[in-house]
Amino acid sequence: MAQFFVIHWIAESAWVRPYSWAGNNISDLGNAHCALQPDPEPRYICSPEHGLMNGSFAALGVLFVVGAALTGGALWRRGRAPAVARLLLAGAGVGFGLAGLGNIGLIVAGFGLAEHVPPPVRWGTSLLGVTAITAFGLFLSHHYLGLGMGGMERVAVLPLLFWALVVGVCGLIRPPGRIEAAMPAERLSRAG
Repeated sequence: MAQFFVIHWIAESAWVRPYSWAGNNISDLGNAHCALQPDPEPRYICSPEHGLMNGSFAALGVLFVVGAALTGGALWRRGRAPAVARLLLAGAGVGFGLAGLGNIGLIVAGFGLAEHVPPPVRWGTSLLGVTAITAFGLFLSHHYLGLGMGGMERVAVLPLLFWALVVGVCGLIRPPGRIEAAMPAERLSRAG
């Protein structure tokens, strides 16, 4: 996920006309043509590093799908909510533009994370989802609340990325013994 923020910075730094977090969409960084873009707000787009940014979008999507597939018992409870959350989060990875699915996945994920995941991460997950869905609705209705078009888009998109970073770090710092405890007993007996 960190690659996205680094590439975002590189791509926006390459713009001759300054790129604006408030006035430009994230996808403007991947636009291959230089032109006046009329919708949803008029702005001139010319992204010299569009290929790099589009590669970053693709990598981000693959990382979401792989992350949703590989986290399994080490991060999630058993049951319907965790399965739905992982499916929706993977759906967001399939098309990063489908962030709305990922945001719904965040709300559901708050109920599906395992008990060993710190409580602030569990309840914060659903709160991030509600924030992102609200911002997405405001973005679609052109109500930017003083943040500008690009700013409101970021409030709709970035919670999913920040959540993935936090959960990834939680998975990395988890004590090794806890991973085996989360595995089903039959898998442990086959492994032994």
